[in-house]
Amino acid sequence: MQLTQKETTLLKDMKSQEKLCVEKYTKYASNALDPQLKELFTSIANVEQQHLNTISSIEQGNMPSSNSGSSQTVKTTFTSHYGMGDTPDKQADCYLCSDLLADEKHVSGLYNTCIFEFTDKTVRDTLNHIQK
Repeated sequence: MQLTQKETTLLKDMKSQEKLCVEKYTKYASNALDPQLKELFTSIANVEQQHLNTISSIEQGNMPSSNSGSSQTVKTTFTSHYGMGDTPDKQADCYLCSDLLADEKHVSGLYNTCIFEFTDKTVRDTLNHIQK
């Protein structure tokens, strides 16, 4: 697979962002106070690592399979660990979640751009799959 200069640059940007996501989710998993949040961050770090691996593979010129990206599901139902009050633990975990949500929004915007910039349909489909 032959990549254009622009595609190569976009892949570097995505790779950098995915690497940062892996690092942050991993770090925040150890910093989170809620046990369910720790588990969630660890699970998402694994998914982000899959994304990083896929982007690295594309960057090396390998054609992704139609299911590349992420096959792992993330648990989405939780029982509240905190009471109604605004405690320091709750505030700390809230900060972690807010920071990671901002990162995800940024990365999603980058994927939006990339999906329309790549000429290869399989790569576009893979990036679209990752974004979803």
